[in-house]
Amino acid sequence: MDAGKERILIVDDMETNRLILEDIIINMGYSPTLAESGEEALEIIPQLSPHLILTDISMPGIDGYQLCKVLKGNEKTKDISVIFISAFDNPEDIVEGFLLGGEDYITKPFVPEIIQARVGVHLRLLKAKHELVELNRRLQVSVNEQLKQMEMEKKNILYALANIASQNSSYGEKHIERLKYNCQILAQGMQLSLQFGDKISDTFIDTIELAAPLCDIGKIGISKEILQKRSGLTEEEISIIQNHTKIGAKLLEDLHVNNDYNEFISTSIDITRHHHENWDGSGYPDGLKQEEIPLAAQIVSIMSTYCVLTGEIGYSREEALDQMRKESGIRFNPDIFEICCKISRQLC
Repeated sequence: MDAGKERILIVDDMETNRLILEDIIINMGYSPTLAESGEEALEIIPQLSPHLILTDISMPGIDGYQLCKVLKGNEKTKDISVIFISAFDNPEDIVEGFLLGGEDYITKPFVPEIIQARVGVHLRLLKAKHELVELNRRLQVSVNEQLKQMEMEKKNILYALANIASQNSSYGEKHIERLKYNCQILAQGMQLSLQFGDKISDTFIDTIELAAPLCDIGKIGISKEILQKRSGLTEEEISIIQNHTKIGAKLLEDLHVNNDYNEFISTSIDITRHHHENWDGSGYPDGLKQEEIPLAAQIVSIMSTYCVLTGEIGYSREEALDQMRKESGIRFNPDIFEICCKISRQLC
């Protein structure tokens, strides 16, 4: 609110009173607007948006009390300060004005110094309120920026752990980037299908791209010797490796996050815990089957297998898909696998 730009509405059915108050307000350096009735004031207020209203109480038609009641009951005008003017100083009248939401009470005959003091106080209060609102807005922006920075740092830490787990598993250095990209491409292809179009939003695609690299983050808790063992694994070692799904999910569940971060974390948990579930229910850790398996986990299951076959094992695209087709309907959702085949030329 700029000094000298304060708009003050004067409402009084007596012309003499209006003119006296107008002169006082002008001498204070403010901008007065005059209304001779409550009805006229209600017509002026939406266009004027006054900072302060000086209103007589006793007027024909809509009186000052009724005017104040209307203003305080409207979300758009409830914050306008109202000062009542009256020839009476009955305490009951003053109390009623305050109960209706009025901010102050001035009696006639007018004493310019009193009016200047009262008006000045309320305009300073209004300015202080605006400054406080602006300060809170700036503070909220600052807090939000700090929260975003904190969440980004959390993501960076998670990706760093996922990279270590990937290296410990002897995956190629581009494995995570390929997985991230291919999951996004498959999700986009599903979005264009009749079967999955209503289940795949743009937000889902963005989220799975961010969350997919964390699928094996739980392997950070598995010894490198077991992960890189070349000879046959014992049943105990297999059990230890399979436990990476629970380790990873628990790590993510223990993060304390705000609401904006929850979708990323919840999707990451779904993927991390369930990307080894099989379509026929033979997978781990929970033996989920078919639609019980989170959709994001179904996508990562197919794409992580594809990335390993075409990366670490060295299959061509066609060889990998031929191998995977044998497990369509067993390990993989057959409908998603068919979409994968259709868009496979876009995969890296």
